[in-house]
Amino acid sequence: MSIVVGYVPTPAGEAAVQAAIVEAGLRDEDLLVVNSAREGSLVESTVAAEEDLDRVLAQAAAAGVRAQLVRGTHRDDFTDEILDLAEQHEASLIVIGLRRRSTVGKFIMGSVAQRILLQAEHPVLAVKPPR
Repeated sequence: MSIVVGYVPTPAGEAAVQAAIVEAGLRDEDLLVVNSAREGSLVESTVAAEEDLDRVLAQAAAAGVRAQLVRGTHRDDFTDEILDLAEQHEASLIVIGLRRRSTVGKFIMGSVAQRILLQAEHPVLAVKPPR
């Protein structure tokens, strides 16, 4: 079993990965850190720099957690990639970060986090960054 965390280089992404490292340590499970770019996108704010990914993996190692990085591309929605990976790796937990958005913003733009919460067949831990 493993823990899957969706990581983006934002305060919400940092909070999610920190919570995932703690959970992986408590459960003695592997950590799968997912960072994915939209297919065909020339500039993508969700793609983490190598330094960020190296730091995340180093933090996991320092906590005694076995971590694996999954970098890929998603065609339509990052939600499907997270849910597919959770299924493939028999995840015991999915960890996601929540950012603060208005109700109207969620309605117009949708929410990856909301879809993961509603569609996941695995437990989901949603984490907010500290203020």
